[in-house]
This record gives sequence, C-alpha cells and structure tokens, in this order.
Amino acid sequence: MKPLHCLTALLTLLVGGSGLWAHDLSDVETPHGDVRPQSSSLRRSRLPLKVADAEAQRLSLFGRFGPKVRASTNATHWIVESDGMPDHRMMVGITAWQQQVPLPQPYVGDNAWRIPRFPVPAAQPFSAKDHFFRGAIAMAVNGVPIFNPIKNDGRTDTFLAGELDEFGGHCGRADDYHYHIAPTHLQERVGPGQPIAVALDGYWIYGFTEPDGSPVGTLDAFNGHSTPALGYHYHATRKYPYLNGGFHGEVVEREGQVDPQPRAFPVRPALQPWRGARITGFDHSPSNYFHVEVKTATQSHHLRYRLNTNQTVTFDWADGDGQTATETYSLPTGKGGGADGENPSRPRRRQP
Repeated sequence: MKPLHCLTALLTLLVGGSGLWAHDLSDVETPHGDVRPQSSSLRRSRLPLKVADAEAQRLSLFGRFGPKVRASTNATHWIVESDGMPDHRMMVGITAWQQQVPLPQPYVGDNAWRIPRFPVPAAQPFSAKDHFFRGAIAMAVNGVPIFNPIKNDGRTDTFLAGELDEFGGHCGRADDYHYHIAPTHLQERVGPGQPIAVALDGYWIYGFTEPDGSPVGTLDAFNGHSTPALGYHYHATRKYPYLNGGFHGEVVEREGQVDPQPRAFPVRPALQPWRGARITGFDHSPSNYFHVEVKTATQSHHLRYRLNTNQTVTFDWADGDGQTATETYSLPTGKGGGADGENPSRPRRRQP
C-alpha cells in the first residue's frame, strides 16, 4: 500500500462512523501479514527457543493495547502500527502550552515504525545531549512515540519547563501526541517485570527496577547496562535523561533525527506559546469530539474540536470574555493541511 493510500484509509476509518474512536486498526490494510503472531509461530522459526519466546512475549506487550496498536516482525525489524493516540487522558497538567492538541497520525503501512529486531552495539554511540532533537528516539508499547527530553532548541528540558502533562506527554507542531520521558505509568498495564518501551536502536527500556524488583545497578551515560538475564537494556530514571540518553546500538542520524522514521502530518499552521496558560481539563467522546479547558490568571477558555466525516477538522474557541471563533481545516493529503474556512476576528496564532 502506498503511503498516501495508507493515510487516506486510516483517516477515513478514524472519522467515519460511530464507535470508531477506539482507533481499531483491524480493518486497515497492511502489507505486513499477521500482526499478532502466536508464540508457536515464532518457535517454528530459526530463532533459538529462548529468543523466540522473548520476542513472542514482547509482541504480546503491544497486543495488550490492540486493536489500537499492531506489531509484527519481518526478517530484520519490528513493525509497529498505531495512530499515536493513547487511551489515557492527555494534556492536563501542562503549564507551558504551545497551543497544540492531539490528533491521530497515520503510522501505518509504509509509514509504520520500524525498529531493529537484532540490535548491534555501535562502534561510536550517539548521545542525545547533542543529537536527535527532532523526531522520536523510542517507542512506547502503547504505540506512542517518545522524543528526546530536550526539545528541538537543544537546551530546554521539557519536563522541567512544565511542557508535559501528567503522563509525560504533549503535542508537536503537527498536533502529534508523544512522550518526552519514560512512560512508567504503563508498568501497571504490562506488569512490573516487563519493558515499557523500545529505543529506536532496538534495545528495550525497563522501569525504575529490574524485572525481579531488585534495585537497578550502575547505569552508563545512556541510562543502560548489561545483565546476564537481559543483556544490554535501558532503564527509566526520575532525573535526566529519564530514558535512553542516546543510543548504545547502531542508528542512522539524518537531519537531526533517527532515519528512517514515520512522518506526522500537520492539519493547521504551527502556533506560538501561550504564556500563562494552564491545561486543566481534557476529554473526548466516542464520536470524535474533544474538549480542552485552558485557564489563565483571570479567565477560563475552552477549545472544542472534532473530526468530521467529510475529512475536515473543526476547532471552536470560546474565550472567557465571551468571544467565540471557528476554524475548519482539511485533513492532510500528504502535503500538509490547509484552512478551508477561517474566522479573521481571531488570529490563528494567539500572541503571548
């Protein structure tokens, strides 16, 4: 399936019909065959039994978030498909907001995530302190990408700056939701001994303890180490770098990010930070309606937006002073979004 066809299929699925907000990918065409292979199918491969069992277990981790997330393997890579939207509440707790909100992204087909299945230690490892300020550096087992904790200016710690919600995530310029710290909340879902994410070099990321509950030993500069049971792996930490602080394994860096990786497709122009704004509420309905509550020192503001069945997204603003505005944008066609109708009474970019 060509990327544009994948995009159209997923967006049509997400905005069409009731009850589809669960972003069930089971009806989206994929070139990767059975995306939920059983342990026995891996055991019949040429992999050693121990390795095959480990892979089957890790595929099952993604499967716990299905049908919202699909994972499979080919000869060299893990293939992870999702729309990047978690099933937990988003945005609440952000105190430094750049006016970006979560919209589903077409991480399917040729635009799926591809992660090395058999990681190889790098001869010259890359540090995330001075590399990879664009794009993701890891993938959570719930299908949400994880970006460098340092934002794309190369110096701001997003967690310390108040840019992240209660689960460690926020949205980028394409209104794409992603985490910037290790998603340790997923440990409750997958179990205390399981990894919560995988770095894009192929090494897995575990929580604050070893799988048996014992304290984590000494970690290297990348938040990783080797143990007899797991080999090399990364851990979450409560301070920077929070997850993998770079790549112990081989990756390719191109234009400031790991290459290749999927594209996110913007619907509307990038916005400016709104100083003094705090996100205090977020909810969405099964019929693709979203509501974001924003508070400033003097007023409450409300942004309601919806995915329409005609391949558009409508944003309705209600300011605390009673002013309202509506903007509608076309869903992307692979070349970025465009405004269909705009209310000139409210600037698209609210001035700080």
